[in-house]
Amino acid sequence: MHASNAQDFALLDHPIWHSLTTTHAHLALGTSLARRYPPEIGPLAALREPTPEAYAELAALTPAGDVVVLFLDEKPTTPIGWELVRDGRLVQMLCPVAPDVPATDHPLIPLSPFDFPEMVDLAKLTEPGPFRALTAELGSFLGIRVDGRLAAMAGERLAPTGFTEVSAVCTHPEFRGRGYAQALVAESTRNIHATGRMPFLTSFEHNASAVRVYQRLGFSIRRSFELAVLRPPQR
Repeated sequence: MHASNAQDFALLDHPIWHSLTTTHAHLALGTSLARRYPPEIGPLAALREPTPEAYAELAALTPAGDVVVLFLDEKPTTPIGWELVRDGRLVQMLCPVAPDVPATDHPLIPLSPFDFPEMVDLAKLTEPGPFRALTAELGSFLGIRVDGRLAAMAGERLAPTGFTEVSAVCTHPEFRGRGYAQALVAESTRNIHATGRMPFLTSFEHNASAVRVYQRLGFSIRRSFELAVLRPPQR
């Protein structure tokens, strides 16, 4: 069912935490203080509250040398011993109405575990956000192939109750300007609506061209977050 009231939408104020305590609870590593996805799925993590105890718990969940990615309400105050690797301002966008899917010169096709290595390669090249060997297990993914090559993809990531996030939207530089990302986001968004869930996505605020594409499809900005990519103290 679509989210229907303010209490439902409040889940999106802490989307990683509520994904890891609802739909993806079976994947979650951690306790009542801190949770994260398994490293092979990705570095997304959340704290129930940003306390020293919660950060200590999160550090214990993180392999040596790896990072965690947090969505915060305010600019990160880096805990003692932690390294701030990257920050930035994110916008969260919602799409309450299923959009039309623009036509493309190649079909939109479902991607499977067979495609995972090529999906990881495309994500490394284009950096749409954290994407690792098993990230695509979080939901359905669609792609466009041109002459056998994976030219573009989009799929699903966070899933607090009643919502599904459109994520990993990226196009190989050789195939940009063909409308592939817009078509893939539109189809992914329609598929999420068909399940009765509300689509949302997260984008860097400074990526104005991407934000405009999403707005053309009916997404609107709901709120912003501060990104914190953090490396815990070395154990």
